[in-house]
Amino acid sequence: MNSDTLIGKGTWLDKIAYELIEREKRLNRSLATIKVESGLGASGIPHLGSLGDAVRAYGIAVALKSMGYDAQLLTYSDDMDGLRKVPAGLSKDLVSYIAKPVSNIPDPFGSCHSSYGAHMTGLLLDSLDRLGIKYTHISGKTAYKRGLLINQIDMILKNHERIGKSIAKIVGQEKYMRSLPYFPICDKCGRVYVASPREYFSDKRVVEYQCQGARIGDVHIEGCGYLGETYLEEGNGKLPWKVEFAARWQAFDIRFEAYGKDILDSVKINDWISDEILHFAHPTHIKYEMFLDKEGKKISKSSGNVLTPQTWLRYGTPESLLLLLYKRISGTRHVGVEDVPNLMDEYDFLEDVFFGAVSEENTAKRTKLKGIFEYIHQLKPPTSLSLHVPYRVLAQQALLFREDENQVNKVYDRLVKYKLVKNKTDSLTMKIQLASNWANDYLSSKLVRMNVNVSKAEQEALLDLIQYLKNMNTKDDKGELAVTIQSEIFSIAQKRGLQPRGFFKVLYRILINTEKGPRLGNYILDMGIKWTYEQLDSCYSRLDQETNEDSNGSL
Repeated sequence: MNSDTLIGKGTWLDKIAYELIEREKRLNRSLATIKVESGLGASGIPHLGSLGDAVRAYGIAVALKSMGYDAQLLTYSDDMDGLRKVPAGLSKDLVSYIAKPVSNIPDPFGSCHSSYGAHMTGLLLDSLDRLGIKYTHISGKTAYKRGLLINQIDMILKNHERIGKSIAKIVGQEKYMRSLPYFPICDKCGRVYVASPREYFSDKRVVEYQCQGARIGDVHIEGCGYLGETYLEEGNGKLPWKVEFAARWQAFDIRFEAYGKDILDSVKINDWISDEILHFAHPTHIKYEMFLDKEGKKISKSSGNVLTPQTWLRYGTPESLLLLLYKRISGTRHVGVEDVPNLMDEYDFLEDVFFGAVSEENTAKRTKLKGIFEYIHQLKPPTSLSLHVPYRVLAQQALLFREDENQVNKVYDRLVKYKLVKNKTDSLTMKIQLASNWANDYLSSKLVRMNVNVSKAEQEALLDLIQYLKNMNTKDDKGELAVTIQSEIFSIAQKRGLQPRGFFKVLYRILINTEKGPRLGNYILDMGIKWTYEQLDSCYSRLDQETNEDSNGSL
C-alpha cells in the first residue's frame, strides 16, 4: 500500500491494525477473536510508561474493532519475578525479601492486597479501570500454578541447547549455553534466581536444582545450598524473560504486543523461539520510545522518579491521559505534571475539530485528529460539543481562592463575571476541581514559563507593558483601572507598529497559554498587577537571553 494512502481513521493505530490483519491473512490464521497483550510489571509503583504499554495495546484492539474484527486485550502481570532491589520510597525492611517472587512478599502498604505483587498490579489495573479500558487479566503466579504454560516450558527445556546457542548468536549472551532457561524457586529459602537449575528430566517434567546463590544487580545473594527438584506442574518456578514472552504468545494465542526499546534483545530472541521452537508465528510488534522525566532521565520504579497515572488523574481527565498515549507512538517524550494543562486544552481542540467548531483544511490531518478523538472514546464519541474554558484560566483563578473551602464555586463565579460560562455543568465543575488541585499542589510554588515565539517589535512592546504595570498608579477605581490597562495595551501595540489583536494573542499565550480569553484589563486586575508583570518579565528575560545567545552564536 502507498505510504500516502489514508488508512482507516488516519492514525498510527489504524496503520498497525491494518498491517496486523494483512499479516494474519498471509499466515492463514483465524481472525475470529484477535488477542493483543500487555505485560504488567509488578515489582514497583506503576508509572505512565507502564500504563502506556497496556493503553496502546488496547488502542490497537479498538482500531481492529473499527475495522470490523473482534479483539481483546490480555494483561499479564509478571508477579513471579523476584524483587531485585527496594524501590525508592518503600521500607528498607523489604531488603530481606530480595530475590523472592513479588507474589510471595507481603503487601508493604498493609493488608489491602494479598501480596506486594498484587498491590502493584492492582494500582495499574485501577488506572485502566478509571480510563475505561476493557481487559482480561491473568496473574503470572496463576498461569504457572494452573499449568497454563506447562507445555511451552516443556518444549523450551527440551530444546535448551539449541536455544542457548541461538541466544548467544543473536545477542552475544552465553549464559544459557551453560544453564537451563528456567528459574526454580528454592523450596527451602523461597528465593528465585539463586536456585540454579542443573538438569531437566523430560519424562517426569522435573527440574533438578541447587540453591547456590547469584548476583542480583550490584549485590551477591548467598544461596542456602539446598539441593532439590521441582515438577513443572507445581508451578514453583518461572521462565526468564528471554524465553517467557514466546511461551505466553503461543499459550494465549497473542497476535500483537508492543515493546520498549530497552527490551529489544529479549523480543528478538522470543520471536525466534516462538517461530522456530514453538512453531507459532510471533505477534506483530511495534517499538515505542520511553517516557523521560523533565530532567531527561528514564522514568523508573526503582529510582523513584515516578509519575503515576493516579497523580495525572488528580489534575487531568481520563481523556487527557488517553490523548497523551494515543497521539503518537514514536519519539522520546519528556513528561511531567506541568504538561497536564496542555493536554487538557489539546483535548478541547480535538473536540472542536470533531464537531466542526474549528476548521482544518488538510483532509489527512483532520481525519487523524477526529480519529484520535474517536479512539479516546472507544468509538463512542459524545454527541455534542462541551463547554471549553482554558485550563490555565481555571488554575490561575483557583490560585486566588486556594485557602477557601468554596474554591470551586468562587472560580465558577469568576467565569460568569468574565462571560466565559453561563451555566454550571458536572463536566465544568469537575474541570474546575482538577485545575484547582493542580493550582494548589503545583502552580502555587512555580512560575510557569510558556514557550512563546515573538517578533522583535512584540518583545519591545512586552517590555513597555511590563514597565507600565510596574509603575502604574493603582489607587484609581478598579473599574476605571481595568479600562485604562486595556487601553494602554492597545496604545503600546500601535506605538510599536503592531496589530493590537496580534499583541493581545501574545499576552494571552504568555498568561494562560491560549490565544483568547477573558478581557485582559479585568483579568490582570483579578490576578494581581504584581503577579502579571512577574509572569511577563520572566518571559521577557528568557526571550532576551535567547536573543543574545543567538547573536553571540552568529559571530
